[in-house]
Amino acid sequence: MTDDRQLLDQAHEATEELRAHTARIADEFLAGFEAVDRIDRPAVSIFGSARVREGSAPYDEARAAAKRFGESGWAVVTGGGPGVMEAANRGCKEGGGLSVGFNIKLPHEQAANPYLDIDLTFSHFYARKTMFVKAAEGFVVFPGGFGTVDELFESLTLIQTGKILHFPVVLFGSSYWAPLVAWVREQAIPAGTVSPADVELLTVTDDVDEAVECVLECYDRRCADMPHTTRKADAQ
Repeated sequence: MTDDRQLLDQAHEATEELRAHTARIADEFLAGFEAVDRIDRPAVSIFGSARVREGSAPYDEARAAAKRFGESGWAVVTGGGPGVMEAANRGCKEGGGLSVGFNIKLPHEQAANPYLDIDLTFSHFYARKTMFVKAAEGFVVFPGGFGTVDELFESLTLIQTGKILHFPVVLFGSSYWAPLVAWVREQAIPAGTVSPADVELLTVTDDVDEAVECVLECYDRRCADMPHTTRKADAQ
């Protein structure tokens, strides 16, 4: 049984074990915040599949984008594992940036990739995901599975609800993400479950330079401080 499952099952009992588990969660958040404080420059969080390999388009494109961020003096934050995460951390180091990995303990162990300057492993997804957001001035999302989409929608929800600033969110790989964007436009918006302006939170591209420039340019203009309904118009 996982620690979280045990916590839920015992929530009705004020046990010492429950208190100890709560303290471990608090310690994990504290360690995460301390790690974020070590990032001494602007940072971008890059998400994507752990299952892609070197030589695949997502791997090579993530590596190239992260190298551009590194050359611009930025940090790159990933989940610290293989696939797109490895590619982004690798590219960042090649570009002279600060490479950060926030890993996670999984039943099938996810080893840290060898390209990390700051490396921290979490036990709880919610603490880990908080650090992805706290560290970032923008998000670049490469093709991925459930975990990648979870990170994408958590970021969008926090922006939409005003819990964080309106940082740029870039979806890299138009053919991969087109069905998701079409669902938002054709299903969610007509149903009234998403506002038309919300889709403007997303930038979709197949161009590494455009993906990087979208984040850098927004940071330079401080456009994250602007309402997302006016941000793109202001840039024109």
